Amino acid sequence: MASSLIFALAGATASGKTNLSIVLAKQLNAEIISVDSALIYKKMDIGTAKPTLEEMQGIKHHLIDIVEPWQNYSVNHFLKESKACIQEIQQKGKNVLLVGGTMMYFKALVEGISNLPEADDALRQEIQQLPLETLYDFLQTNDSLTAQQLNPNDRQRIQRAYEVIKLTGRPYSQVLKAHPKEGGLGDNLKLCALVPSKRNALHDNIEKRFLQMLENGFLAEVKALKDNPKISCQMPSMRSVGYRQAWQYLDGEYDYDTFVAKGIAATRQLAKRQLTWIRNWPYAIKIIDANLEDKIKLKAIQHYFLSFVR
Repeated sequence: MASSLIFALAGATASGKTNLSIVLAKQLNAEIISVDSALIYKKMDIGTAKPTLEEMQGIKHHLIDIVEPWQNYSVNHFLKESKACIQEIQQKGKNVLLVGGTMMYFKALVEGISNLPEADDALRQEIQQLPLETLYDFLQTNDSLTAQQLNPNDRQRIQRAYEVIKLTGRPYSQVLKAHPKEGGLGDNLKLCALVPSKRNALHDNIEKRFLQMLENGFLAEVKALKDNPKISCQMPSMRSVGYRQAWQYLDGEYDYDTFVAKGIAATRQLAKRQLTWIRNWPYAIKIIDANLEDKIKLKAIQHYFLSFVR
């Protein structure tokens, strides 16, 4: 019998979530919903470390390969589609296991989101062509409160704030205040997170995986995307870690060794941001040492999840 609770496994990139989640899903009689803002894109397999059918071992995965790299996909889309998947899985009498590292998606799952204006494709294409500095300057002038709260390098959030201001004619901060968050899962989501006690081990895993991606044809994958006239380097898909650095290398901005170093460094920075999210998580969370053997991690996670259903 399925639990009404929603089980979730988070963690930094290269922390071992994929393999562990398969074993966990089998033991929980669960299907997996991906919580990853890069795995949603088709034709982006190698650089996202997308699990293969063989690696999935017969466990059904949801929200992987659902949009083209040139299409828009928002947190709002994710929340609506993940909740539909949860309902579908539970109707089968199975449990739900959310797995990924996009903590903004997890936050939306817990809290819900504000009912903001839907994206306008024409306006978004126009915005994507504008320099980040121009967008941030506009934000500082038209909504200084939001500008102070955002990292000047966070293009995606700055872009969305700019878009909402243009669509509504009101400061983004005022629009958020007028539209409180709704639709979250709240306490029904039970979250475990893999956090390494030894950061060097995670850094080593990141380097090894990036080099393996290159051996598997990552640059050819990016070249095929780059050759598609529908795709530009300003799109969210191509700002994914590794893809941006590969695009710049293919544009001749730096040599191969520099590209590899930048790709590894960017992935480590992503892991650092993910771990910061996890350590500052304001809701109930169970931290598991990512450096432990899988069987030990698995037992600890199982104990945490099952403690809610016994």
